[in-house]
Amino acid sequence: MSKDPYDVLGVARTASQDEIRKAYRKLAKKHHPDLNPGDKAAEESFKAVGAAHALLSDPEQRARFDRGEIDAEGQERGFPGGGGGYRSHAEGAQGHFYGGGQFSEDDLGDIFGGMFGQRGGFRRRPQGPMKGEDRQYSLTVSFLDSVNGGTSRVTLPGGGTLDVKIPPGIEDGQVLRLRGKGDEGYQGGPAGDALISISVAPDPNYTRDGNDIRSTLPIDVKTAVLGGSITVPTPAGPVKMNVPAHSDTGSVLRLRGRGVKAHGGQEAGNLYVRLQVTIGKTDEAFENFLRSWTPPGAKDGKSGGGAS
Repeated sequence: MSKDPYDVLGVARTASQDEIRKAYRKLAKKHHPDLNPGDKAAEESFKAVGAAHALLSDPEQRARFDRGEIDAEGQERGFPGGGGGYRSHAEGAQGHFYGGGQFSEDDLGDIFGGMFGQRGGFRRRPQGPMKGEDRQYSLTVSFLDSVNGGTSRVTLPGGGTLDVKIPPGIEDGQVLRLRGKGDEGYQGGPAGDALISISVAPDPNYTRDGNDIRSTLPIDVKTAVLGGSITVPTPAGPVKMNVPAHSDTGSVLRLRGRGVKAHGGQEAGNLYVRLQVTIGKTDEAFENFLRSWTPPGAKDGKSGGGAS
């Protein structure tokens, strides 16, 4: 039996979407398979956290769960009507025994098949259309696709494929719900959903900080001293940036709006570029200049040299 999604995420039933999102991110990071290789318990917890977030982050699904219309798996409740279903179903079974009518072994199968579902719990066999089971899949996307959005393909166990649209700004551990891409429904009911758990591959050039992105860029000594225009790689393509004169290693420049794309009502983030001054290959003229150059402060004994 699936756990209550509120309990899985450790939030109150009155929790806001922001509280649910924060709890989910914390637990998804804790149980992420990449951080717990070979740990089956962590993998199951990661899936449970993803499924709980997928249900509670959908206002319609959450409202239906709160009203008791669906269970933690998003399935229609076996006993609609406010919790009296098991009793009424059992009473219906008694009617077969004590109502004076004849019954066969098939009747017994229907009675107990209805009281005890395929999974062994007190879930009756579908008496009408029911939604199909949800299916869970994992998908690794590139850092750039997580920032800009894109399309990736999931290979299904049966050999088929499923194209998944990646929205801009998706985060590691987030779960996408693809409606109607799960198992077929029962007796004409709607198909279940596909729950896609997203893993974002690390990128050698960028790291993410919320909606902002950070990178390190080497510049030569001339640009660091005199300033100038340089080309900066960004997730959306290269752009020009002016480096102010007298920039040191560790100086950080901001490119406004060049971080994670605007999404979900949130503004686009910024790209913060940390400069790294590199000497590179030098020539004789540059080396002769350095031999004759006196750094500022050296005449006042502030150059950092040892005492003679």
